[in-house]
Amino acid sequence: MSGHGFHVHGPHDHELEHAQQGGHGGEHGGGMINQIAMFTAIIATVGAIFGYMGGATQANAGLYKNNAAIKKTEASNQWNYFQSKSTKQSLAELARDLAAGESEKAKYQAKVDRYEKEKNEIKVVADKLEADATQWDKQSDEQMHQHHRWAQSTTVLQVSIALAAIALLTKKKWLEYAMFAAGGVGVVIGALAAMHV
Repeated sequence: MSGHGFHVHGPHDHELEHAQQGGHGGEHGGGMINQIAMFTAIIATVGAIFGYMGGATQANAGLYKNNAAIKKTEASNQWNYFQSKSTKQSLAELARDLAAGESEKAKYQAKVDRYEKEKNEIKVVADKLEADATQWDKQSDEQMHQHHRWAQSTTVLQVSIALAAIALLTKKKWLEYAMFAAGGVGVVIGALAAMHV
């Protein structure tokens, strides 16, 4: 290097020129690298969102299953209460049938009628709690199905990112195509999850 118009290249200058032009592959290699890098960034972002959705749906499924268990327990308690009233009603019927006077029979008949009314009220509550439990179970199952879709999508997107890394290392065009295909499949599966399919 001199100030008189004479220039000597250093040993690394040639490599720097290639790096500025996109590496040893020239424009095509640089384009491929840029394309894969951009695709990887987008797919990684989409995968992170899908991963979050998968975690959220799994948490919802557990919460809904817990709500179903609570409703089942409440329904069971109501059926036990119903059974208690049935037993009292049976005893009142027996006492009515064994009573000697009409006033005694009427007193026990009033108890029988009261227990019958209370049983019917309890049955309505128990049936409602069982229906609620069934609905919570159904919602839990739907959330788990959706969770599996999100998990499948995230997995395929991770495979796509791995293919991108291998495509960058090997510079194989078919791996780049496989990367795009896997990314597309992952996005489609994520769309199915978003549509609850």
